Amino acid sequence: MDVEIKKEILDILGQTIEILEQKEEKDVEELKELSNHGIDDVALHKNLDLISIAVLVYSLYKIAAVLPQEDYLQLVNKIKTAKQCLQERDLGKYNQSIKALFQIIKKSNAKIKVHLQDVLHAARVKKSAILLEKGLSIGQAAGLMGLSNWDLQSYVGKTTSFEQQQEKVPAKTRVQTALKIFGVKY
Repeated sequence: MDVEIKKEILDILGQTIEILEQKEEKDVEELKELSNHGIDDVALHKNLDLISIAVLVYSLYKIAAVLPQEDYLQLVNKIKTAKQCLQERDLGKYNQSIKALFQIIKKSNAKIKVHLQDVLHAARVKKSAILLEKGLSIGQAAGLMGLSNWDLQSYVGKTTSFEQQQEKVPAKTRVQTALKIFGVKY
């Protein structure tokens, strides 16, 4: 694993632990912000490990408030274990810990079990849309999150945020620059 990626993941795991150690109402919003920060890293590095952490944090944001106390504590301990394994460069145990975190989320509550796939799918779609806003193509954003282009296109077609995008450089200036690049006199 790349040193920079490892540093980003350790940072996200550390912040997640800080947020979850003391169960408070503001945790949900803090997890949402952390998830959005994680997606910035995904857009920058396009790394699968970062993607799984971003999806994990987003999933926690969606369900942390309804997790039973026992599962909540188990979740926090497993995040600590994952962080420690990554710090010790034990990638096998780190990956097992991440897999166990998703399993804890799945088994924690019957209501969550029914909706977890929806939550994970929605997390991937939402984060893909953010990648689109950061300049990636639909194919790149969907591929990074393990979605089909169709999944992402159907979501983007329902939102208005992409219609509100303002061009920073006027069209006339862009055309003049393009003509200059290709050596066309105008």
